[in-house]
Amino acid sequence: PEELGIGSGYTERGTGSAVARTGSGGKMIKAILVFNNHGKPRLSRFYQRFSEDMQQQIIRETFHLVSRRDENVCNFLEGGSLIGGSDYKLIYRHYATLYFLFCVDSSESELGILDLIQVFVETLDKCFENVCELDLIFHMDKVHCILQEVVMGGMVLETNMTEIVSQVEAQTKLEKSEAGFSAAPARAVSAVKNINLPEIPRNIKVSNLSPFV
Repeated sequence: PEELGIGSGYTERGTGSAVARTGSGGKMIKAILVFNNHGKPRLSRFYQRFSEDMQQQIIRETFHLVSRRDENVCNFLEGGSLIGGSDYKLIYRHYATLYFLFCVDSSESELGILDLIQVFVETLDKCFENVCELDLIFHMDKVHCILQEVVMGGMVLETNMTEIVSQVEAQTKLEKSEAGFSAAPARAVSAVKNINLPEIPRNIKVSNLSPFV
């Protein structure tokens, strides 16, 4: 599988960066989409209610708008008609086989969101060790967990990659610990079943028992 080929020129930002401060009182991010070069969605998170059918239409329209753009043009454009038109912007980065796209309020900083996408992708790369498209397919729960550390409810939660990775690792350890604890009763039952207990006599007749003296 082809790795995403993430550049190494990124400088990590803390929570006091322009990325973390961007946005006003409402939800700055309307949707986060990841799809491959053929338009197959690999991750979709909507922070505004849409029906399942409308979500699929938005993904198709967004892919159509982004995929036909030349690689040399800027990485942002006006939102499609289904997702809000000129009130929103589509800001994206293209890595190897995948497009990472954020649909945001038109007042948001394009460069700030591009940095945020880079934070998310580099965090994926750190957690999966050279992330590729297959990681997003077979480890969807972990991908959503990572995203939730970066963006929650349409608002930026954290932009420091070290802090995000630390939180994800702590969550993973907790889940493993809980899984081990929940499996303990089952292991105990299994152990009891495997104990070689003496066979209990069956079909004992009263006439075979010696009378008490």
